[in-house]
Amino acid sequence: MPLPRPLVPPRATPPRPAPLVAGPLAKTLRRWLHLGHRWLGIATGLLFATWFVSGLVMLFVGFPGLGEAERRDGLPALDWAQVRLSPSAALTAAGEDRFPRDLRLAMRDGVPVYRITGWDGTRRTVSASEGRSLPAIDADAARRIARSDPRAVQPHALGLVERDQWSVTARYDPLRPFHLVALGDARDTRLYVSARTGEIALDTDGRERLWNWFGAIPHWIYVTPLRAQADLWRDVVLWVSGVAIAAALSGVAVGLLRVRLRRRYRGGRVTPHRGWMAWHHLAGLVGGATLLTFIVSGWLSMNPNRWFGPRAPSPAMLERYAGTTALQLDLSLADLRAAACPDAVEIRLSHRGGAPLAMTVCRDGRQVPCCANPPPGRERWARAARALLPEADPPAITLLTEADAYWQGPGDARPLPVLRVVFADPEATWFHIDPESGEILNRMDRSGRIERWLFGALHTLDLGLLLRHPPAREAAIGCLSLLGLVTAVSGIVIGWRRLRRAGKPARGPA
Repeated sequence: MPLPRPLVPPRATPPRPAPLVAGPLAKTLRRWLHLGHRWLGIATGLLFATWFVSGLVMLFVGFPGLGEAERRDGLPALDWAQVRLSPSAALTAAGEDRFPRDLRLAMRDGVPVYRITGWDGTRRTVSASEGRSLPAIDADAARRIARSDPRAVQPHALGLVERDQWSVTARYDPLRPFHLVALGDARDTRLYVSARTGEIALDTDGRERLWNWFGAIPHWIYVTPLRAQADLWRDVVLWVSGVAIAAALSGVAVGLLRVRLRRRYRGGRVTPHRGWMAWHHLAGLVGGATLLTFIVSGWLSMNPNRWFGPRAPSPAMLERYAGTTALQLDLSLADLRAAACPDAVEIRLSHRGGAPLAMTVCRDGRQVPCCANPPPGRERWARAARALLPEADPPAITLLTEADAYWQGPGDARPLPVLRVVFADPEATWFHIDPESGEILNRMDRSGRIERWLFGALHTLDLGLLLRHPPAREAAIGCLSLLGLVTAVSGIVIGWRRLRRAGKPARGPA
């Protein structure tokens, strides 16, 4: 006779954790959370998808701009035989009463000119032969200037442009309007030649113009009439991004409430959904951090509430750094010419640290100092840098020969070596200075260093290992963007179906 089996008590079901908010209030909050995410998702789904696709395009095609090498290649060699006035004589003849922020000797349409940038940012062009202020250039002169570009094949003028999609930002304001000149090359390159000064301010090619309609323009909401009004554009981007953040946050909350990792749904599934809803739920859970990281860091890049300090020295700082704005600059033409390289395309003149400085820019990009007393170098810039923040103690200065977390960029774009000037002021301000020319390359206070991590590290993955290996960085951004794109596209499908159901009339008895 078999022995009876011992009675085994049924396995106890582990109790569910008590909700933070119980009862009818919890149901109401969850309902509003679901409804909020549903309609916020419908409103922002296409926006999310656009941001992810355009961000991928921007990895490979940037917004048009004129690089220093491109600008230098388009400058003709200086014709010293036509230069008759020293810098001081030219400024006096032009009626200037103080030395400007920047003064450059270069060629314009076969004539040597001094280009003057005032302390208020205004631009003037003065003949280096006669000392008179030169008038605006016409389309024929712009076409001749464009011929100096090595890419030029058959330049032809396309008309006068005050502001367009590629020259929309305020930094071009001192140079407007522009003569738009097509170079006639295979890349369909176009130059923006300032009608006011004759400088080439910008170039674009056909590939850039095409792909930016799928890249930077939708990503930054760069609609020309909107972007032309900088404050309005900034407010629009902040509010649109804020709504997107609310949609992403509510989605993460809903996803966490519906997922089950221990007490799973029927069939061992962690989600109660199927089809597109399941894709949206799971992709949103895995990619939720990516969504929030990209959207929040992008929102912070617009500097909400002016939380982050300026990235450039103020005009007052630059004047103190110059040390003097006296009109006299004791540099003769013979000295300038003797120190210049044979293929000089530009002479840059300034006061820094109370002493004159002349730098010859050679065709190959070298900058050769001329006639400076004291000579340019670390000690001179260390003394001059004290005037940037005179109320603070003398700064600590370090020569960086390798990139670090605060001085690096994609593709090692930032110059090295560089001087880092560290002040112990209340904002803990840093400056980075070119050790050869003394040019202040940027300004970064404590808030700017925080922004570097909140945007550079989180939005563009500007991290040490990834930054030193661009393909790895691009692959990481691509994978995260694709994950976010799956979340966005599945949300669009779900939202479209919801809208279609909402638009159908209810069936009832005839």
